[in-house]
Amino acid sequence: MHVTGGGVSVRHPAQHRSREHHRLSPRAYLATTGRILRQLAADHRSVAMILVVPSLIITLMYFMFVDAPQRPGAPSPFNNACLIMLGVFPLIVMFLITSITMQRERVSGTLERILTTPLRRLDLLAAYGTAFSIAAAAQATLACAISFWLLGLDTAGSPALVFAIAIINAVLGVGLGLLCSAFARTEFQAVQFMPVVIAPQLLLCGIIVPRAVMPDWLQWISNALPASYALEALQQVGAHPELTATAARDIAIVIGFAVVAMALAAATLRRRTP
Repeated sequence: MHVTGGGVSVRHPAQHRSREHHRLSPRAYLATTGRILRQLAADHRSVAMILVVPSLIITLMYFMFVDAPQRPGAPSPFNNACLIMLGVFPLIVMFLITSITMQRERVSGTLERILTTPLRRLDLLAAYGTAFSIAAAAQATLACAISFWLLGLDTAGSPALVFAIAIINAVLGVGLGLLCSAFARTEFQAVQFMPVVIAPQLLLCGIIVPRAVMPDWLQWISNALPASYALEALQQVGAHPELTATAARDIAIVIGFAVVAMALAAATLRRRTP
């Protein structure tokens, strides 16, 4: 900026903010993460849905299969069903919880007020992702502990891999939930996205019909859906004592889908005025 008598260098605050726009602010990130976790903990129904319901359903499945006939040398029916549930539940539950919670933030005006503060979108997105990932980790921990140590789930691979895949699936559900909440106007509409986003993945991932026997065009669609790779990774862990190349590839693909979903969700975190 030029003034009479010389030039004065002024560092414009807008330029300063633009340089730091993509930097994570630890203080803002931690404060926002804590706020979201406190809100989530105060919602007892959501806590029950995250922690209790998956474990109860897996326990119910155990008693359904406890007297089912088993072919010699074949995995027990409960093992197959439990592995599927450990992969499916985190995706479904975290998608529902995240999409509804985020839509509630939008409708109540909380999100708009937050975005008028110095808190950046990166801080907010990271906080939501971390808070719900912590909830997902708690869900996976409880469900895996009950499945392996109380219900006798047995896998050839390490239980730690099953636990890790369950958390990755939950993070994918968080990313998809954050993204879909941007296209809903009410919490009911957010729930309606589940048949659109989640149901096709469950139908085409190989739970009902093996992917190899589907028509070619359905196999192409299945190959583009992350749940197909999540289920395949769990099946690989269930059948092989070591981490196979297929399982490692599938895990990397699911992580890639989760990162892309989070990145697209970041684009929806913009200021909105009704």
